[in-house]
Amino acid sequence: MKEIQVGFLMSYDYELLKISIPLVYEEADHITIALDKNLNTWSGSKFEVKPEFFLWLESFDKDNKISIFRDDFYNPNFNAMENEVLERKMLAAKMGIGNWLIQLDSDEYFVNFKKFTEELKVRNKYLNDPEKDQIQIAGYYINLYKYTDAGVLYVSKPRNQKFATNYPAYKTGRNTKKRVIYVPSIVLHECLSRTEEEIRTKFNNWGHSHQVNTNSFLEKWRKVDKSNYKEFEDFFYLEPEKWKKLNYVEGKTIAAISENLNYRKLRPSKPFIFSKNFGQWFKFLFK
Repeated sequence: MKEIQVGFLMSYDYELLKISIPLVYEEADHITIALDKNLNTWSGSKFEVKPEFFLWLESFDKDNKISIFRDDFYNPNFNAMENEVLERKMLAAKMGIGNWLIQLDSDEYFVNFKKFTEELKVRNKYLNDPEKDQIQIAGYYINLYKYTDAGVLYVSKPRNQKFATNYPAYKTGRNTKKRVIYVPSIVLHECLSRTEEEIRTKFNNWGHSHQVNTNSFLEKWRKVDKSNYKEFEDFFYLEPEKWKKLNYVEGKTIAAISENLNYRKLRPSKPFIFSKNFGQWFKFLFK
């Protein structure tokens, strides 16, 4: 036990796993890919997986670390978020409580996964009695918004996201509502940097499908480009003001984008991280 267990959710955008899995492979003790056995999304739509993907997975998995967990993750009586929580809990149970349980989506790319695992390992004491000492470990998203001819527009301010926990009592998405420990890890999130068709597919099938006004969001998304992005603000798909401004970086691949981003400037400062963690410690001190 006390392993680095990584879980991926596999759905309509499964091809992105060819980017996200290699970034965590070396430091993971095991990787479990959750795939609905009926190829249903959380909204009940069907998707297909080309056989070539499994051939890639087999050839890539040189250390035999990867397994596919097939089960029924769609309940027609649940909304999309409830089905997301259902799948995450089933996946975590498969991964095994007593380990660090890291859950990632296909479009989430760790910049330095080794550093993140080091942050987990120095906190291994929380694996001794996970149910009693429930915590979440959060890093920071750089949300990619829209590709241009030579680069990508991204949300200028990183946002925190929970990636790991010792006890997977998920309430919404990966959030257990328990104490959060923040670490200065960065994850590139290919959230909306897709074609319009791909965005519509995502909005219709992910956990927030019942909350998003797709047409309203896409109206602004279509207008924004490299030449005018500074003229717009409020870009978030749920509460627009949470993504106030965009920035631009050159690069036609995730590797090139990552190389060109100024992580020193984007990464939250040590005092900021300290204040966030102190606040969480105090909040849950008497709970």
